[in-house]
Amino acid sequence: MIVHTDNLSDWMHDHVFDAGSHAAERGTRMVMWITAAMMVVEIVAGWWFNSMALLADGWHMSSHALAIGLSAFAYAAARKYARDPRFAFGTWKIEILGGFASAIFLLGVAVLMIVGSVERILAPAPIHYFEAIVVACLGLVVNVVCALILGRAHDHHHHGDEHGHHHDHHDDLNLRSAYLHVIADAATSVLAIVALAGGWIYGWSWLDPLMGIVGAILVANWARGLLAETGKVLLDREMDHPVVAEIREVVETGPEAGGTRITDLHVWRVGKGAYSCALSVLTHDPALTPARIRELLAVHEEIVHTTIEIQLCPEAAIGGANPA
Repeated sequence: MIVHTDNLSDWMHDHVFDAGSHAAERGTRMVMWITAAMMVVEIVAGWWFNSMALLADGWHMSSHALAIGLSAFAYAAARKYARDPRFAFGTWKIEILGGFASAIFLLGVAVLMIVGSVERILAPAPIHYFEAIVVACLGLVVNVVCALILGRAHDHHHHGDEHGHHHDHHDDLNLRSAYLHVIADAATSVLAIVALAGGWIYGWSWLDPLMGIVGAILVANWARGLLAETGKVLLDREMDHPVVAEIREVVETGPEAGGTRITDLHVWRVGKGAYSCALSVLTHDPALTPARIRELLAVHEEIVHTTIEIQLCPEAAIGGANPA
């Protein structure tokens, strides 16, 4: 007898696998406005003091303001569309996409730094040392404040996410991208202060472009790491993550395994510390059900969505299959 009901709520669930981070969203938005304000100060100061160095640094900071603004926008978009059914596994990857784009911006900044430095080596220009050092120091202070704001948002996120079972991939990559822009700007400010002081005191004008190249190499290396992390998530390259081995261990070992083997397994990330998996198993146990496998996997809280197919080995019983 088939029992039909119009109320399917007990068998349905939403696809909001990541709660987002209000602290990170507020922090990136605040840092965006601070960075934009500093950008305006540097551009106006460069125009007022007729300093190309300050003007260049101001426009350089504009790329950081734009990238950090992109991170803030990604948080807002992920939150706005969190319950949109068109996103099959939630909107968390909007944040990852923001981090990926931000890493591209960082590479662009590194290229511009190298080009500008080479131009200075080939065609040295007079530098207004005092004004440049003052503004560079102000920029460093601003970057330290921004780093503290984002660091506090990062700590708040981790305090709110604690549970009994952790893995090593719970980082907020979108927040990390914004943080890297701030750190990159702070590092270039330090290098600029050192170079300007050397040029002012000892007349080493070559030190300024040299430090620019060193800073560009640092920024490019940071961007490469961020591209690798965000690209891996966007391409669902997660099958080397420890959670994959843990799923196999839970299903294929123990007294209740009953000769059960996983024949097909797909795992991908749907949140900072949340994973979805689809698996197909071959078993000799006719009593094995998808519900039982979900109970076994429940020990790993990061597995938030499962699709399970069970095939009964023909040698175990007549009838052959128990699909989920």
